Amino acid sequence: MSDHSITSEAERRRTFAVIAHPDAGKSTLTEALALHAHVIQEAGAVHGKAGRKATVSDWMEMEKDRGISVASSALQFEYSPEGHTGEPYMINLVDTPGHADFSEDTYRVLSAVDAAVMLIDGAKGLEPQTLKLFRVCKARGLPIITVVNKWDRPGRTPLELVDEIVTEIQLQPTPLFWPVGEAGDFRGLARINADGEAEEYIHFIRTSGGSTIAPEEHYTPQEAAAREEETWEAAVEEAELLAADGAIHDQELFLDCTTSPLIFASAMLNFGVHQILDTLCQLAPAPAGRASDPQVLNQSGSSAAVDSFRATDAAFSGVVFKVQAGMDAHHRDRLAFMRVVSGEFDRGMQVTHAQSGRSFSSKYALTVFGRTRSTVEAAFPGDIVGLVNAGALAPGDTIYAGKKVQFPPMPQFAPEHFRTLRAKSLGKYKQFRKALEQLDSEGVVQILRNDLRGDAAPVMAAVGPMQFEVMQARMQVEYNVETVTEPIPYSVARRTDKESAAELGRQRGVEIFTRTDGELIALFGDKWKLAFVEKEHPDLTLEPLVAD
Repeated sequence: MSDHSITSEAERRRTFAVIAHPDAGKSTLTEALALHAHVIQEAGAVHGKAGRKATVSDWMEMEKDRGISVASSALQFEYSPEGHTGEPYMINLVDTPGHADFSEDTYRVLSAVDAAVMLIDGAKGLEPQTLKLFRVCKARGLPIITVVNKWDRPGRTPLELVDEIVTEIQLQPTPLFWPVGEAGDFRGLARINADGEAEEYIHFIRTSGGSTIAPEEHYTPQEAAAREEETWEAAVEEAELLAADGAIHDQELFLDCTTSPLIFASAMLNFGVHQILDTLCQLAPAPAGRASDPQVLNQSGSSAAVDSFRATDAAFSGVVFKVQAGMDAHHRDRLAFMRVVSGEFDRGMQVTHAQSGRSFSSKYALTVFGRTRSTVEAAFPGDIVGLVNAGALAPGDTIYAGKKVQFPPMPQFAPEHFRTLRAKSLGKYKQFRKALEQLDSEGVVQILRNDLRGDAAPVMAAVGPMQFEVMQARMQVEYNVETVTEPIPYSVARRTDKESAAELGRQRGVEIFTRTDGELIALFGDKWKLAFVEKEHPDLTLEPLVAD
């Protein structure tokens, strides 16, 4: 394929993640977006958690039982906005876990997308996990589209929510679709033009349970005023007030993460959903090239040995952001989710693993829609591809064709929770070892070992305790291994080196482990013990395990 064709294919891609606090409606929105793109006929969420069907993007039994997402899920589909006459856009949508215990998985996803939809509960406003994820987006330079969800339920005023966003995270929302009707009385949306004026009223009609696309009626401002009277006038006045304060969309400021297009919606009722898709297609950035890891460039000794920057129209390259097994009981395989960074990926092509220098064939490549998988023949920058049984690949790895490129690694989060793990039955030790190796390589938890505890009872290190539940559940379901865990008296981890480890090992309340990647990790009983050791032995190497 010509470079021009690769460029045009990249330009029609939109790759984004949905981020939010737990229970803000991420998975429901994901399905609503797929519904509006006509890739499913009926949304999987119905009123009430007790009667809720599992959404397409939630495939793990634990997710279905609890009604939450605990793993990221990739969906790909084509979509044409209203009035669009060219080729449809190719949407790569990644639904992320909202629970704080799975922040590391979300962080990996954010390294593989070009924009984010920040979903906010209209009654609760900004919540702790939303704030944390926003800061990650800001640090990565990801443009953000803000969606206030659940506007069909009683909640706060729209101006109050805008003020909170400006005050708490210094992000200026710029209304594109403003609500007509207060929270709990969602009648429709006022489309706001480039001057901050309401130019159209979009009235929504409810459908049974919100399981199908909500019909729309379109009215001029004059017709809206006659139909909705004071409710329309209130919406117009609020939008004009924000416009007078400078809250008008500017594409440059949006791409600079200074402003954020704002849309009000109800994912459960399918109100305002295609407006979100249209906005993403029109405003979100297309895929861009990436720079190589500076450390690899320095080690190569020659600028000719490694590409310093890989443009989208260069030879193929991709970065693995997630590895997952057990997505389908009928396919006992391991799936590496890869974001295509540059060039054209063709199924079966020979590619090189940058970290090991080894070559392998990409014969088994899939696109993934929740648990549904189909063979992919070709993919372009921005696409998410699942590589089957690529055993050597781990999150953060680079694969490429042509001239070498190696993208920066993905930092691991600092674990705060630690438990030993062992098989309930000694007869299951072989399966236990196999499961441990697999789930460790996926990054479900970090595995720490030392000679004192042995291989039969390694230590799991996690950001949150729910990761331990996922580890045990997947060991039982996928490997038929029942496990037991026990707490250990540590809460702080630091990276150290061989020279410091000898002295640290003599300290009470400190234990030294080796992580699977070879790093030496020192565990401390608490932050006060760490502070004491640092004061008594200032020359020891003790580095935080935090994401950059």
